[in-house]
Amino acid sequence: MSMLKNPATKYRPAYKVDLPDRTWPNKAIENAPIWLSTDLRDGNQAIFEPMSVATKLDFFKELVRIGFKEIEVGFPAASQIDFDVVRHLIENDQIPDDVTPMVMTQARDDLIERTVESVIGAKSAIVHIYNSTAPVWRNTVFRMTVPEVIDMVKKRVQKVKELTDAHPETQWVLQYSPECFNMTELDVALQACNTAIEAWEAGPNRKIIINLPTTVEWSTPNVFADQIEWMDRRLARREHVVLSVHPHNDRGTGVATAELAMMAGAQRVEGCLFGNGERCGNVDIVTLALNMYTQGVHPNLDFSDINAVARVVESCTQLPIHPRHPYVGDLVYTAFSGSHQDAIKKGFDIQKPDAIWEVPYLPIDPVDVGRTYDSVIRVNSQSGKGGIAYILEREHGVVMPRRMQVEFSGVVQKVSDSTAAEMTSPALWALFEQTYLQNDESQPRYISHKVFDAEGGQGIEITVQQHGEISRLEGVGNGPLDAAVQALGIPMDIVGFEERSVGQGAKSKAMAIIEVSVPNMPGSKFGVGFHDNITTASLMALVSAWRRVDQSARVKTNQI
Repeated sequence: MSMLKNPATKYRPAYKVDLPDRTWPNKAIENAPIWLSTDLRDGNQAIFEPMSVATKLDFFKELVRIGFKEIEVGFPAASQIDFDVVRHLIENDQIPDDVTPMVMTQARDDLIERTVESVIGAKSAIVHIYNSTAPVWRNTVFRMTVPEVIDMVKKRVQKVKELTDAHPETQWVLQYSPECFNMTELDVALQACNTAIEAWEAGPNRKIIINLPTTVEWSTPNVFADQIEWMDRRLARREHVVLSVHPHNDRGTGVATAELAMMAGAQRVEGCLFGNGERCGNVDIVTLALNMYTQGVHPNLDFSDINAVARVVESCTQLPIHPRHPYVGDLVYTAFSGSHQDAIKKGFDIQKPDAIWEVPYLPIDPVDVGRTYDSVIRVNSQSGKGGIAYILEREHGVVMPRRMQVEFSGVVQKVSDSTAAEMTSPALWALFEQTYLQNDESQPRYISHKVFDAEGGQGIEITVQQHGEISRLEGVGNGPLDAAVQALGIPMDIVGFEERSVGQGAKSKAMAIIEVSVPNMPGSKFGVGFHDNITTASLMALVSAWRRVDQSARVKTNQI
C-alpha cells in the first residue's frame, strides 16, 4: 500500500499573519456586499467550449434579471468574441442604467488600449487591470524585482487614466488586482495597491476598486481574513476605495474565505454562479448569497426560482450541477435517513407560516427558492417510519398512528432490502394497499353488512367472502364493531380506533384505522378501511385486521 510522502519536506508550513488585535472574529455579516459576476469571463475560461456571442448575451440577461449591478463581460483584448459581446451590449443599449460592465486586461499598454476601446460609449464602465505580485511569479515567471513591479503598476494605471480621461462621457472606475495577493508579502501588496490608488488619483467621484484575490487558495480562511483586515487598516485614501475580494476554491473553502473576508472589511465579492471557474472554481455566489439569506440578511439577488437559474447556467456552460450542490442540487432537500425523516415530519407538523423557520435538517425553506416539498422525503432501505408516514400523508392523506408507522415501516424495510433501490411514492402506496386494503379470494374480504336491534345490545349481520365463498355472520355487542368481532368469532381485542376524513368536498372519504390484539400473539396488528360511510369503513378496517391476524383464518361460526 502506497503512502503520502512527508509533506514537511516538500510544502511550506501554514502561513500566519501577525495581527494580535484582529477584530473580525467578533463581527457578523449584516449587509450584502456589492456583487460582481465573473461568469462571462473567469467562468467562460473554465469550460470545454467557450460561450458564443449569443450564449453570452443570454447569460448576461439572466445575470441582470437576478439583480447583479456589476458584471464582468469578458477579456476583450484577448478574445474577438468578448470584444463583440461588449460592443453589441453598448451599441444596442442592452445594459440597464444601473448596471456597470467590467472588462479585464493584463497590465500591458497594447492590451489596455484595446480594452478601453471596447467600452467606449458605455454610460459607466470598470476597467480591471492586474499583474502578479507574489514571489514565485516575480522570480520565476516575470523575473522582476519589487521596484520594477511597482513601477509597472504606476505606469499602467496612468495609461488607463490617460485613455479614459479622453472620454468623459463615461463614468470610469479603475479596478486594480495584485494577482496572487494571498501569496504576496503584505508590505509588497500594500505598496502595489497604494501605488495604483495614487496613480489613479482616487478621490471624490473618482473611486477605485482594490480587488484582493486568492488566485490560488493556499491557506485557511482565517489567514485570508487577517490579510484583509491588515490591508483594510493601511490602504491609502480608504474612503475612496472599494475593497473587493476574489476567492478561488482550490482548498474547498472559497465560501468560508469570502464570508470571513466580509467580516474583515471586504465590501465587494467577485464570483460565479454555482462556483464555476478555473481549476476548482471561483467562490459560489449562490451558496454565499443564500447562506446570508438563512441568517436573516437579504442578499439583494433574486434566487426565488433556483431551478430556472440552474437551467440557464447548465445550458450556457454545458456543465452539470452536482445533485448535492448546496441549495440547488436535486437531492439537497431530500432525506432518506429514517431519523432525519421523522424529525422533518415533526418539524412540518408544528411549523407556522409566519414563524421563524425551524424545521430540522432543512436550513432553508425550499419554497423560498422555488422548490417544493415533493422530494423532501424519499424512501429507500435507510428510511424510517417518519419518512414513510410523511409521503403517505402528503400524497394520499393517510395519517398513521405512531405504532402503525412502526409496523408498516417494517414491511417497507423488507421490500427495500430485497430490491436495494429507492421506493417511489406510487410503489409505496401499492405496498400499503397490498398490506392493508387488497387481498385475493383466499383471504377474508368485506362484502356488506346490516345492523339491527338485538336483546342486550347492537346486532349485526356481516357478509364476507373467503376461499371464493360468501358467508353471512351474525353477532351482538355493545356497538357495530363489537358485534362484528363477535360475528367473526375470533378472540380479537380492539385496542385502538381512529377515524378521519381523507380528501376534500364531495370526493372525501372516511378512513378508519383499527388496532387489534389477539391472545398469545405478541404485539398488535392494524387494519384499514376506506368508504363513504364511516361505519362501513370501520367494518372494512376490522376485516383487514382480521385478515392480517391470521391469513388462513376460516369462517366457522354463525352461518345462516
